[in-house]
Amino acid sequence: MQFNHYGGEAAQLAVDLVNSSALWTPDELERLLVRRRLAPGLPDVDEIAGAWEWRERLAGCFGAQPLEQRCGIINDLLDEAASRPYISLHKGPPHLHYTAESAGRPARLRAVTATGLSYVVCFASADRLGRCHRAECSRVFVDTSRNGRRSYCSLRCANTDAVRRHRAQQRGAAKPLGA
Repeated sequence: MQFNHYGGEAAQLAVDLVNSSALWTPDELERLLVRRRLAPGLPDVDEIAGAWEWRERLAGCFGAQPLEQRCGIINDLLDEAASRPYISLHKGPPHLHYTAESAGRPARLRAVTATGLSYVVCFASADRLGRCHRAECSRVFVDTSRNGRRSYCSLRCANTDAVRRHRAQQRGAAKPLGA
């Protein structure tokens, strides 16, 4: 499945934020934002705290849940992001921006991630905002597979879970008949 910058990169930025396990340093948050093409420059303490709070809100968008619930959560995020999309001509062909150039990094982060998640729900499938099925893992992902049936955040988690299930099956098969 192919996504444009605002669908794919923005949704992946939401995934990166949610999968972070500890509050970021300014350098770590800047690297994360730059990797997803958003706002270079060292964030200050307030920006980091705001991004961490937003991360907690984004987390509710992932995993199995009724469509109405997921859409409600994303609509709340979109409402809070309250941006004014416009077409920009800088750096190549016309493309969409979701906040004014003058908007601060927190506003851009909220607008881009909320819009990216809404793009996945509206133009792909709400079920593509997944949470890893491995019990010991809490990571989230955007399912970009062709058939939309991804269950794990990574191949490593899928293999680890398959080995666990295989070993449990082997232990069950090894019980004596009279036991």
